[in-house]
Amino acid sequence: MFESLTARLDEALKTLKGTGRITDVNVASTVKEIRKALVDADVNYKIAKTITDNIKEKAIGRKITIAVKPSEMLVKIVHEELTELMGGQAQDINLKGEPAVILIAGLQGSGKTTFSAKLANYIKRQGRSVLLVACDVYRPAAIQQLQSIGEKVGVEVYAELDNKNPVQIAQNSIEYAKKHHYRVVIVDTAGRLAIDEEMMQEIENIKKAINPSETLFVVDAMTGQDAVNTAKTFHDRLNFDGVVLTKLDGDTRGGAALSIRTVVNKPIKFVGMGEKVDALNSIDRFYPDRMANRILGMGDIVSLVEKAQKIAEEEESKRIAAQIRKNQFNLEDFYSQIQQIKRMGNLKDMISMIPGIGKMIKDIEIDDNAFVPIEALIQSMTPKERQNPELLANPSRKKRIVQGSGRSMAELNSLISQFSEIRKIMKKMNATQMPSISKASHIKNNKSNKNKNKKGKKR
Repeated sequence: MFESLTARLDEALKTLKGTGRITDVNVASTVKEIRKALVDADVNYKIAKTITDNIKEKAIGRKITIAVKPSEMLVKIVHEELTELMGGQAQDINLKGEPAVILIAGLQGSGKTTFSAKLANYIKRQGRSVLLVACDVYRPAAIQQLQSIGEKVGVEVYAELDNKNPVQIAQNSIEYAKKHHYRVVIVDTAGRLAIDEEMMQEIENIKKAINPSETLFVVDAMTGQDAVNTAKTFHDRLNFDGVVLTKLDGDTRGGAALSIRTVVNKPIKFVGMGEKVDALNSIDRFYPDRMANRILGMGDIVSLVEKAQKIAEEEESKRIAAQIRKNQFNLEDFYSQIQQIKRMGNLKDMISMIPGIGKMIKDIEIDDNAFVPIEALIQSMTPKERQNPELLANPSRKKRIVQGSGRSMAELNSLISQFSEIRKIMKKMNATQMPSISKASHIKNNKSNKNKNKKGKKR
């Protein structure tokens, strides 16, 4: 995501490195390169010109302190402008109403149905009961798709298989939600391959019938400037409340994210990454300042931590933490951790959130299937072997695991060696950072005895 733009902006900002002060000449040169980078990233030319004119005006008028280099000051100004361009502040969805009703609109193929399930999962995690509604009565298997992914996230799907009137289905679903005490209703509507009058009229009729508290327009970020044009057409008819950018992990340019806010004057509220079932957790609120960080190669450690916290199940995390404290971390725990990492989304995007890492890995291919050999080997072990890795010293066990997994002996030996190193590191951390239970108890008893002695002396 944003790889091309990040690289181009980095090159543009290098022109100021080593210079002692900001001048009209060096700023003009840098700003020209920034404008080219934005246009190449599929940002509308007028928007690119406006933002770079603002950067130039602020840079020339800004006083530079001795402690700040000109290049650092310009990075700060560019960051401010990018943040403002994308909306300034993060905005969440409006969930007022009994029930709150969210209408999902967009073209076919933009990822509406998958996003609807992701949003349901996101709201459900906040402790609200959610009902998904299948109003796409045209696309083959659309209802079955929503039912399938709804089941995976544990959310009921309201559907009327014999009814071909989406307006009526939407109205009936609200009554059903009230009767069964659902707090939020998410209505997934039909899309078309292109904008047409019939489609626009239908979605308008649904909106009038259910009066949603929130209308979200879902758009495929990979379509670039076309996404912006489509958003404007929908907004003119629907006056939606916010934008959702899907498949952002597949777009290295990012022009849609930078342009869409200015064109429709409505905030980007969510970004979605990944269409696979294991990516159903990969929905994120859109934070303009954090996205500006990533565009400028500064990373986004806050989002990375939040993503990890969101994916990790509390009870499982506590169990593994206890295993580590007891020096009993095993291959079954290791496998569980791999599954949590995979659910966080694209590996390269995830690693690039770490400040300073993005530039280092921009030319490195990171395969999302990197865990496949490890998973195959662990899955070929017996539960006893996974829980007691020391058993893997047995040659016959190793031979059986290799044959069952289809991997090589070298890969198995490498896994055993690496896992052994992980356990050693964890053991050292336990020894230096936290006292054992018996040691802690001994310290507590000593303190208690000292207090008793003091009280005895006073008497």
